[in-house]
Amino acid sequence: MELSEILSADAVVSQLNATSKKRLLQEIARVADDVYGLPCKDIFESLQNRELLGPTGMGNGVAIPHARLACLDDVKGVFVRLENPVDYESVDRQPVDLVFALFAPEGAGAMHLKSLARVSRTLRDQTICAKLRSSEDPNALFAILTSGQTSKAA
Repeated sequence: MELSEILSADAVVSQLNATSKKRLLQEIARVADDVYGLPCKDIFESLQNRELLGPTGMGNGVAIPHARLACLDDVKGVFVRLENPVDYESVDRQPVDLVFALFAPEGAGAMHLKSLARVSRTLRDQTICAKLRSSEDPNALFAILTSGQTSKAA
């Protein structure tokens, strides 16, 4: 699974100014609503409920919030580069500035896990993260996230 199958260029936001984790999740829900037509309130509630199970901040300034939604037929993503990092209760207790949110259909077990693994592999790459942090252009961020994916094992 490639990120270009999950992420729309319109769903990449640069320099988002969120002052808290809650506000960040609200903004992600708004973007998913604007770009994919997903119900903003349902997305926000699903993300919040997932965070109650344990924070999705994976360390090194990266978070991958995710939720399953009945209204979806395939996996969708939203990428956000924050203007200023926010406390996300990450495993390393460091604030987060790169966030890739995933939304999957309720019954999409394998598809959801493959998508999550692809995003995780991509955002564990420190070179990619450095490039994402050095650009403020949403189109450049999209290109960084979606280029060269076939060179890594799926």
